[in-house]
Amino acid sequence: MLEEIDNKYQRRGYTSRSEAIRDALRDWVDPTVQLSEETLEDLAASREQREQGETYSANDVRTRLGLDGEE
Repeated sequence: MLEEIDNKYQRRGYTSRSEAIRDALRDWVDPTVQLSEETLEDLAASREQREQGETYSANDVRTRLGLDGEE
């Protein structure tokens, strides 16, 4: 397996075998979260709403609701 890593790590942008192995272990210990298509669409809609000024900050909402944060 080390021979295979040695043959590929530079092509994948790593400067050393140990760097490639560390990165692989990080992914194994803490895998990247894959978001569902529905979640990605919701995030895109939220970004668009923010860009259009259709959102409120948490402070604005607290003020409108008469909350001072000391509850």
